[in-house]
Amino acid sequence: MLLIDGSEGEGGGQVLRTALGLSLVTGKEFRIVRIRGGRERPGLLRQHLTGVQAAAKLGNAEVEGAELGSMELRFRPRALVSGDFEFSIGTAGSTTLVLQAVLPALLRATAPITIAVEGGTHNGLAPPFEFLERSLLPILTRLGAKLEVALIRPGFEPAGGGRIEVKVTPSPLGSLELVTRGKLLRREAKAVVASIPLKVANRELGVVREELAFTDAEIRAEEITAPSPGNAVTLTLEYEQVTDVFVGLGAPGIMAEKVARRAAGEVKRSLRTDAPVGLHLADQLIVPLAVAKGGVFRTVEPTPHTRTQVELVPRFLPVKIEATPEAQNASTWRIRVAPI
Repeated sequence: MLLIDGSEGEGGGQVLRTALGLSLVTGKEFRIVRIRGGRERPGLLRQHLTGVQAAAKLGNAEVEGAELGSMELRFRPRALVSGDFEFSIGTAGSTTLVLQAVLPALLRATAPITIAVEGGTHNGLAPPFEFLERSLLPILTRLGAKLEVALIRPGFEPAGGGRIEVKVTPSPLGSLELVTRGKLLRREAKAVVASIPLKVANRELGVVREELAFTDAEIRAEEITAPSPGNAVTLTLEYEQVTDVFVGLGAPGIMAEKVARRAAGEVKRSLRTDAPVGLHLADQLIVPLAVAKGGVFRTVEPTPHTRTQVELVPRFLPVKIEATPEAQNASTWRIRVAPI
C-alpha cells in the first residue's frame, strides 16, 4: 500500500485527485495523510469528498475516512465498472475537478460510461468548463480518447447548481508530441451574464477590444440562465496545434473592467512565449500521457501543480518523467513522459 503525504508538493486537492485516478487504473491501494495540509482549510471539503465518492463508485472501492473535514483516507479499488453515474457536490465546488479525479479511469474504460456532475462550472481556482471543452478535450482526442462533454447549465459561486455531462466510448490510446502551436487560426472573446445587466458584459468586451485589439467580429456578449447570478469573460486563441482558453470571473465588489484586464493580462503573458502548453494545461496533461503511451510537450516553467505530478505519477505507474529547461530559452521547458 502506498503512503502519500497530502501536504507535500502543491499541498492541495490535486495530490488526492491524482492518487485517486491512478489508483483506479493500476488497482494500487493507497493511504493519504494530511490531506490538503498546505491549505488554510485543510481536509476534505465538499468537492474533494465528491471526487472520492465518484472514484469509489467507478472503482467499486473500499474507502475509509470519506467524510467532510477528514485529514486521512484509505482507498482500495477492486475493479472498474461501467454505466451511467450522477454525482452532486451540493455546493459551488468545481465539477471539472471532480472529473479530474476519475479521468484516468475514463481514459482506460472498457465499456461505455456516462457521468453527470452537479455543482460549480465556473470557479476562480479551478478549470472552467470552456477550458475542459476547448483546450484539454481536443488534446485527449489526439491521444485517441473518445470523450464528449456538454454544459447542461452553468453554475456560479456561491450557489453552484450547474451541471456538466461526459460520455465515454472505449478507445485505444496512443502517444502525443506537442512542441509547437502552429499558426493562429481564430480569436474569440465572449462575455456572459446571468441575472446581471448586459452592460457589464459589454464593458468587459470594451476592455478586451482595447487591450488586445480584438475586432468587433471577434467579440460577443450574451445573457444566459443560471441558478444564481454570475459573469464570465472567456478569451480563446485557437492555433493549428492547440487552443488556449483564458477566463475571468466576475464577483461582488470587483469592477467589470478589472475582470477583463486580468483575463487580458493572462493572454499577454501567454503571447510572450512560443510554448504551446500553458501553465494551467501542463499539469493536466501528465496523467493522460502516463496512462496512454507517453509523449512530449513544450511548456512554460513548471508550476507547483506540475512539479507535483512529475513526482507523484511514477509512484503509481512505470513511467519516467523528465522536466528540463530548454538550453536556448530558459523560460520554456520540455516535459517528456516515457513508459519504462
